[in-house]
Amino acid sequence: LIDLADLVDREVGPVRLLVNNAGIEQFGYLWDTPVANWERVMDINVSGVFHGVRAFLPAMLASGEPAWVWNMSSIGGVAVVPLQAPYIMSKHAVLALTECLHLDVQSAGHAHHIHVQAVLPGAVKSNIFESAGGVQSGDTGAAEAQRSAMLDIKADAMDPLTAAEAVFEQATSDGRFYLITQPDYVGSAMVERAQVLTAQE
Repeated sequence: LIDLADLVDREVGPVRLLVNNAGIEQFGYLWDTPVANWERVMDINVSGVFHGVRAFLPAMLASGEPAWVWNMSSIGGVAVVPLQAPYIMSKHAVLALTECLHLDVQSAGHAHHIHVQAVLPGAVKSNIFESAGGVQSGDTGAAEAQRSAMLDIKADAMDPLTAAEAVFEQATSDGRFYLITQPDYVGSAMVERAQVLTAQE
């Protein structure tokens, strides 16, 4: 990625918008999850964001030009559900990483030109559930039942272009930190999470 970042900077110019958008799913009870599947989710969903930031952000900082970093968390970054622990944990991690990166940029004196934002999509149409990992032993039925439930949600999911338009509109209109595709749907999950933490229940 560092070589790619150097190539882009040299041949295209300074990056103005860096979107770290990678995510894969995993279904099944945590104790049934294959180690290889766990590591793949972490490598892509969490380490992918880290490597994207590490490769591209230094040149963005050095340019002094206005630029944006969008890291893709999820409604899963503010919610918890059974049978999807690796994915949910990874999206909580991306949200925390992005919040800390926002503070790092401020602390380093770059907040006047580098805008770090977390993207929290709700249900958006993609093939993430079809391509998700499952389990080879243990309760395979529970894992596949969860996949089926998520595919039912996909039937009413938002079109990706509509989701992208919502993110761009929020990012450019008021520069908010949390960019949400479905404000009511995702917002209610954020409120519920805050209530759980406040009540410590």
